Amino acid sequence: MSCSRRDFMAGMSAGALIMMTGAARANTRSLATTLAHSQTIDGVRYGMIHDETACIGCTACMDACREVNQVPEGVSRLEILRSGPIGEFPDAEYHFFRKSCQHCDNAPCVHVCPTGASHIREEDGIVDVNPDLCVGCMYCLAACPYQVRFINPVTKVADKCDFCRKTNLAAGKEPACVESCPTKALVFGNLDDPDSPIAKRLVKETTYRYKQALGTSPKMYRVPKGEITS
Repeated sequence: MSCSRRDFMAGMSAGALIMMTGAARANTRSLATTLAHSQTIDGVRYGMIHDETACIGCTACMDACREVNQVPEGVSRLEILRSGPIGEFPDAEYHFFRKSCQHCDNAPCVHVCPTGASHIREEDGIVDVNPDLCVGCMYCLAACPYQVRFINPVTKVADKCDFCRKTNLAAGKEPACVESCPTKALVFGNLDDPDSPIAKRLVKETTYRYKQALGTSPKMYRVPKGEITS
């Protein structure tokens, strides 16, 4: 009976998965400092700011992402999570949190990938997936501390936000979520260009990065609404 490479990798035992991801997480910790200083990008390193004080939770960004990138039903590259209310009516407020790929400079999903399908693009710093190399083993799903990856039910390979690299960016536009936001709560651009809007904003704004204590060096920055969560 024949068995394809993808079938073989997808059918590997849970024990092997735990062993590999555990070792990879240890390697991530030991390599965090080294990679943060040694990785070089050719003049472009894309990142994003989510202004939680401006976000109204309308989910226009989610709808635009799904439409532009043809994301299948049942999975999502981007979610806006609501928590609250804080306070009492009529002064109650909600907190809106963006859940999507953080495009980490020190990405655990890249470290555990056995085929090189998960990688950081040298030309722009985007954490991407090569569908031709992905075998659907789900190691990257287990390793991601942000739990933002999924297996695309159509392509059967790992999928996630890629800053609209193949759609809007390829057409010279900003990511769909940025274009659709009615309150301009999202800022996208080159973190390594001091004259870019995102770099200028980071200089003057108080921001935080989710779970940055893990050493992942996420390129998703957030303007906090209320207390900062590490």
